[in-house]
Amino acid sequence: MSWFRRVEKGIVTPTEQKKETPDGLWHKCPECKAVTSKAEHRQNLYTCPKCDHHDRVNSHEYFEILFDDNAFTELDENMSSGDPLHFVDTKAYPDRIKATQRKTNLKDAVRTAHGKANGLDLVVACMDFNFIGGSMGSVVGEKISRAIDYSRQHNIPFMMISKSGGARMMEAGFSLMQMAKTSAKLALLSEAKIPYISLLTDPTTGGVTASYAMLGDFNISEPGALIGFAGPRVIKETIGKDLPKGFQSAEFVLEHGFLDFIVHRKALKDRVAQLIAMLAPSEAVIKEKSAKNSGAN
Repeated sequence: MSWFRRVEKGIVTPTEQKKETPDGLWHKCPECKAVTSKAEHRQNLYTCPKCDHHDRVNSHEYFEILFDDNAFTELDENMSSGDPLHFVDTKAYPDRIKATQRKTNLKDAVRTAHGKANGLDLVVACMDFNFIGGSMGSVVGEKISRAIDYSRQHNIPFMMISKSGGARMMEAGFSLMQMAKTSAKLALLSEAKIPYISLLTDPTTGGVTASYAMLGDFNISEPGALIGFAGPRVIKETIGKDLPKGFQSAEFVLEHGFLDFIVHRKALKDRVAQLIAMLAPSEAVIKEKSAKNSGAN
């Protein structure tokens, strides 16, 4: 078929007439390889219009998706990690923190903020995988704990968006302590009858899965997210058996009863608002709580 073959030989386009496509205009889906413009990909909330693959995004994008008009107030935005163990691997831990902060423009692996989603008050803690693999260290645990305290003090529903490779090895036991710390804070949130929605995104693993990520009144996930404690390779080597197809995918976890539902990113804000409206305490309950607190003081 000559319509896609060069019939005439020796056709040469002068250099000044050649048109170059600027970099950064197109996005190629890693799953189905479909190509879309960057603008369309962003409008589609960083999901593939053909196969619905959800690309990893971070707190900047989630805040933009969830908060009305992208208006929010960030909490504890300048909190940064110390070096309690004087840890050194290929570089000193403080140097690694500073380098990552410069590269990502983030202070640590979680950002917390409060604002409105569809007109309803909401506190959100969102992890950033770009910051040392979204690892859970002392700052992550402290910022989440303070965000939960803010929810309790103001009777505002709390949402956790998890995206993590697990505990931060540079803080060892200090990192593992955050599992108990955040879980205890969530128990207090539950006692106060304030809703907690946990969104598990790709990937949610390790100590994060073993603590606050799985303690929601609703545990929800995005399609295709990797959710698990240990990695598939470690599990396969431990049990000496091949793992089922789709093991540790959100769909597999849902089928086995560890998730309530899977939600497409484009429907996330509306579904969260529906859950808040369904779970949030009525104004009468809030007034009664406030009166009791006033009496106690």
